[in-house]
Amino acid sequence: MPKKYKTMQSDRAESFGQRMARLRKDAGFTQRDLSRQLGISQRMVAYYEAQAEHPPTHIIPALAELLSVSADELLGLQPLKPARAANPSLWRRLRQIDKLPAKDKRQLLAVIDTFLERDRLAQKGA
Repeated sequence: MPKKYKTMQSDRAESFGQRMARLRKDAGFTQRDLSRQLGISQRMVAYYEAQAEHPPTHIIPALAELLSVSADELLGLQPLKPARAANPSLWRRLRQIDKLPAKDKRQLLAVIDTFLERDRLAQKGA
C-alpha cells in the first residue's frame, strides 16, 4: 500500500473505533443519537466503536459530516484539527437549527435573543 494511503495508526495507538467514539462524544452525541441520525441501529454504532476497523463505505460521508470532520480525519488518514467547540451539544443543536426553514429560524432566534437580553439586563443590574 502506498505510504500516502496508510492510516496514521502507526503514529498513534488510537483505532478507528476509539477515534469514532471520541469524535462522537466530542460532538455531543450518544450512540443512540448518532444511530438515529445515520439511520442504523445503536448496536451497529457500538460495534463500529468496539470491533470494526472501518465502517461500511456508504456511511462514511454522513458520519464525517455529523461529527464535523473530514472523511480522511475520520479514517485516520489525516490528523484531526483541534476541536473548537466548548459545548459540542450546543454547537450540534445550532447546526440543526441552521437547517430549519427561515421562518422557524427567525422564531428561534427571537426566543434566544429574549433570553440573552434578559441575562444582559440582569448582569447590568447586579
